[in-house]
Amino acid sequence: MSQVNSPLVHFYRGESPDHKGRDIEAIWAMSPFWLEHTHDYIQWLFPIPEAGRFNGFAPLLGEKERATFATDETLRANQRRSLDVMLAFFGLTRRELVIEALPELNMREHIWLKRGGHNHLRISRIIRSLHLCHQPSLAQAFQSAVIKIGTEQGIVSDTSVQYWAGAHEA
Repeated sequence: MSQVNSPLVHFYRGESPDHKGRDIEAIWAMSPFWLEHTHDYIQWLFPIPEAGRFNGFAPLLGEKERATFATDETLRANQRRSLDVMLAFFGLTRRELVIEALPELNMREHIWLKRGGHNHLRISRIIRSLHLCHQPSLAQAFQSAVIKIGTEQGIVSDTSVQYWAGAHEA
């Protein structure tokens, strides 16, 4: 495997930290409170080609990074672990390509099950990043799950659902 000199690839392999000195395993171990109130890690865990408004220090997902994700199972496995961390945060769980609500998910009170908010942007980013990082089936599974769960109770806005539905195309 050829080495790609990319901060994102090095971070995802656990070889170097993010812009604040946190390695990927440290982020995976953070509490739900930290995950909710910290806004500069999601861009590292789920990179896309465009800069986010909350973290101008995160590297962008360029063609060389995408190509590396395509050929490096370790990167894709680590991104699946990142997804599992965020799924637990959202009150969801995954078995391969089956994503569903945990029994304790409270449909009326959970942080993302409301009309809007920054977690809806995170969900769009996750769908898009999984797709761009050569995990389209997983992106589709997550996309389908959040749309189904988010609309079952009529809680999530139509605008958010439309963004999620088109996130892999952007």
